[in-house]
Amino acid sequence: MDCIFCKIIEGSIPSAKVYESENVIAFKDIQPAAPVHILIIPKKHIPTMNDVTEEDGPVIAEVFAAAREIAQQLGIAESGYRLINNVNSDGGQVVYHLHIHLLGGEKLGALVGNSVS
Repeated sequence: MDCIFCKIIEGSIPSAKVYESENVIAFKDIQPAAPVHILIIPKKHIPTMNDVTEEDGPVIAEVFAAAREIAQQLGIAESGYRLINNVNSDGGQVVYHLHIHLLGGEKLGALVGNSVS
């Protein structure tokens, strides 16, 4: 499989990890769109949100729980943050491994015109 996120999970591509559990990993985005820009991904390869099944429900819940925990650890939970999931090409998805962008660390503007993939 030629998935960059799967390679990060297996450790063959380095990342600046900020969180890891049995089912979820999170690391700093290499092209941040905000002072805090973390990618949170399930370790299971799920190409898009459209591919999530009922059996994936617990891992998706864990992704969102990780987002909450990371925001608290990074000190942005109270001031606020944004979670984004891009789906397919019109939605701006570039890497076809389900991921959530956690953005924060400043007052975030409108999404129109922002480039977050």
